[in-house]
Amino acid sequence: MPINRAPKAALRRAALARRRALPAAEVARRSEQLRAGLWQHFPVPEWHWLHVFLPLLAKNEPDTWSIIRQLWAAAPAPRLAAPVVQRDGISLKHYELTPATPLIASRWGIPEPVPAPAAEVLPAQLDAVLVPLLACDRRGHRVGYGGGFYDRFLAQCRPGAKFIGLSLLDDEPLAEIADVLPTDVPLHACLTPGGVWNF
Repeated sequence: MPINRAPKAALRRAALARRRALPAAEVARRSEQLRAGLWQHFPVPEWHWLHVFLPLLAKNEPDTWSIIRQLWAAAPAPRLAAPVVQRDGISLKHYELTPATPLIASRWGIPEPVPAPAAEVLPAQLDAVLVPLLACDRRGHRVGYGGGFYDRFLAQCRPGAKFIGLSLLDDEPLAEIADVLPTDVPLHACLTPGGVWNF
């Protein structure tokens, strides 16, 4: 991307437009590269709990279902947790995701586990979190959709948990996002179809 320093709103618009322009077959191909890259670059079998977002396919988000299905079939492999937006509209809770977990579409059309108290997973239990993003910079700061859900969530995770962004766009990290907030939680890495950037 030619822009090296820009505010989040401009970066968000540009990245969304480029991602939406990807044909379905290309989204599938790049999502498969992300799946393979996760196992290649990270110690997945060592994790006990991995948090994974469920994709909004209408917005050409990375199709994390290939990652999920591989983890369900693998041994050893971490248990999976997925987010549910709460009624306050600003916070998340997290529930175990298994092949038997019933799902329901959120108000945005995102699949979410049907909340069951016994299946709740606390942020402090997580070893790694796969984070949706549209762009990131060389310090690991990310551009998301602007709701702040993940920054609030990541701030609750234990020290040592690994935060890994997933991007379908093979861009180098930007030099700097211009309007990073004190509450923004940086990533430790960003996985793209072409490889991984560590911060």
